[in-house]
Amino acid sequence: MSVADITVLALSVLAIAGLGWYFFAPRKGHMTELGDGVQKIAVTVRGGYSPDRIHARQGVPLEIEFDRQESGECTNRVVFADLGVSAGLPAHTKTTVRLRPDRAGTFGFACGMNMVHGTLVVDPAEHTSSAAAAEPITAQLARPDGGASAAEVEAADMAERRAEITDLARRVVIGAILTAPVLFAVMAHEIFGADWIPALLLNHWVQLVLITPVMFYTGWPIHRIGWLAFAHRSAEMNSLITLGTTAAYGYSLLVTIAPGLLPAEVRDVYFEAVGVIITLILFGRLLEAKAKAGTGEAIRVLLGLQPRTARVLRDNVETEIPIEEVAVGGEIVIRPGEKVPVDATVLSGSSPVDESMITGEPIPVTKREGDSVIGATINTTGSLRVRAAKVGADTMLAQIIRMVQQAQSSKAPIQRLADAISSYFVPAVIAIAIATFAIWFIIGPAPALTLALVAAVAVLIIACPCALGLATPLSIMVATGKGAQAGILIRSAEALETAHKLDTIVLDKTGTVTAGEPALTDLHPLNGFDETSLLALVAAAEKDSEHPLGTAIISAAHQRGLSLPPVSRFSTITGKGLQATVDGREVLVGTARLLSDAGLDSEPADEVAARYAAEGKTPILAAVDRQPAGVLAVADTVKPDSVPALAALHNMNLSTVMITGDNGRTAAAIAGQVGIPTVLAEVLPEHKAGEIQRLQAAGAQVGMVGDGINDAPHWPKPTSGWRSVPGRMWPLRLPTSR
Repeated sequence: MSVADITVLALSVLAIAGLGWYFFAPRKGHMTELGDGVQKIAVTVRGGYSPDRIHARQGVPLEIEFDRQESGECTNRVVFADLGVSAGLPAHTKTTVRLRPDRAGTFGFACGMNMVHGTLVVDPAEHTSSAAAAEPITAQLARPDGGASAAEVEAADMAERRAEITDLARRVVIGAILTAPVLFAVMAHEIFGADWIPALLLNHWVQLVLITPVMFYTGWPIHRIGWLAFAHRSAEMNSLITLGTTAAYGYSLLVTIAPGLLPAEVRDVYFEAVGVIITLILFGRLLEAKAKAGTGEAIRVLLGLQPRTARVLRDNVETEIPIEEVAVGGEIVIRPGEKVPVDATVLSGSSPVDESMITGEPIPVTKREGDSVIGATINTTGSLRVRAAKVGADTMLAQIIRMVQQAQSSKAPIQRLADAISSYFVPAVIAIAIATFAIWFIIGPAPALTLALVAAVAVLIIACPCALGLATPLSIMVATGKGAQAGILIRSAEALETAHKLDTIVLDKTGTVTAGEPALTDLHPLNGFDETSLLALVAAAEKDSEHPLGTAIISAAHQRGLSLPPVSRFSTITGKGLQATVDGREVLVGTARLLSDAGLDSEPADEVAARYAAEGKTPILAAVDRQPAGVLAVADTVKPDSVPALAALHNMNLSTVMITGDNGRTAAAIAGQVGIPTVLAEVLPEHKAGEIQRLQAAGAQVGMVGDGINDAPHWPKPTSGWRSVPGRMWPLRLPTSR
């Protein structure tokens, strides 16, 4: 070996060793500062986290202030996947995340697109009991500096997402337009031997002019993150793409500008590869950004449920104040048709309250003195005076929002594997390229230096993970597109990845298995009345009522083409029903107590009403001219497609479970109609996640099917989750194997 060979070999060994040290040597962490019993540290977010390794003490509250000094989709959210914490980071704003690290260990955090990474190391306390060591880390997300509300933060986040999507779309379009002619010319000429391709498109200088904007403009979001990852001593997908495309572009540039420096047989250019890789990778990024924009829909809808103001009583005077100013213990007046502003206890008044967004129960529940009402539910016909019990972050709606945010902080298992592979793959590729250069320089043919450089660059180009980078976004695009055509909206990549393992499907009742709206199901006349006359009289009496049950009866009358007689007198009796004079006849509509209080014998109707109630329906008694006239039944009806959909699931050997906030009798009746063997009834949203976990603890792989807001909280917990299209229960065609 010559001196040059020995020198190159030694330098190569040193370079590979230095590479290993740079990427894998222990990194110095930054300790938090302790003051007033709280650990604090500031993290700058600009293409990465600085510092990206934080050391905190176990058992001491921790505040991490993220100072985001940029805009763009990549870093607009920080996700502590292992802790179930996800916080929005508005552009050019400081946002504080509060944690209580009661458990020692190492916990990674990353941006919302999993490109920028950091590590939180919780060092064990000197005196820690085994029970304390097992405590979970709790978190509270603080508002950004400036005091913006959660709705304003979410709106700003959405505006930033839209701007990012617009920017990515523009870059993809430009990349596609400029890459298409180069790709077409090269593929047609090289693969199909087409001689009719214009020589202009095969000219290296023309290809350089077309692909240069693709490299530096279209690919800028990729290169920026890729080089910053190198600067932060980390490596991920963007680093791989940046490394490969830079090598391909640089080599092609050298061939174009100074072809005489290279042997004739290695003067090929790779401009079309650069354009295709960058454009398609960015197209996948665009698809991902659009998908992530949709994940905020549930939170935006939940935030929209809460009223912005409340009418409070101060010195017996009603004053309208912002919802944020309502204090625990304050008295609030809620008028008919208004939303309940906060969780509260009824002091006086009586009114049916629509709680369907919380419980899934489509029929309003009458609230009286001493009853609890939930914020964001709707007061229907009466007035209520309530005392605020829970406000702000303590309300049930706020808890639901936090649970949905935790759902969005999950990470697909395959992504964890991809992260680990990327962290080793990039240094390995660079090391192989260095070793290749040394081998070709020492034992390769002349010109040794030129061919060694060509071989090293070839390793970098070939190792560019275009297949790995394109496979995931393109497969997700196809799968979600097919799912949408079948009425299935896939919650996350994790749900898609693990769907083939499912053996249990949990379905919400209201709006998923059933229509979600009360409808007239039965009509039983008494004492000589026929169905038509009974329905006409009752519907006419209900015409001036705002109760959903009355609306169902009126709708049934209209569907039968009945003309309703005139009503001359109408009044409601709170908690019992109504009385009206219809076409000169006295009509009572309501409960058995309404008839008994009027001195009427309801015994003939009681047996029918009891039968309807046993079937999970709501019986409504009617009397005309002081004699029982019949019983009507109203219920949430099963969707026409539910029975075949459930049969399809059972044919796939999937177990089915129905979960609902409705009462057990109604739930069992609906489950019996559609063939669901297991029913979990009277389960509120905050408890549904626990029921899912209980099934999983028993060994079940669970998929959750729901239709709306009251189902949002338990989407984080299942193996997979779907949202059914309103108005139809779709058969789920889940993969049984990969």
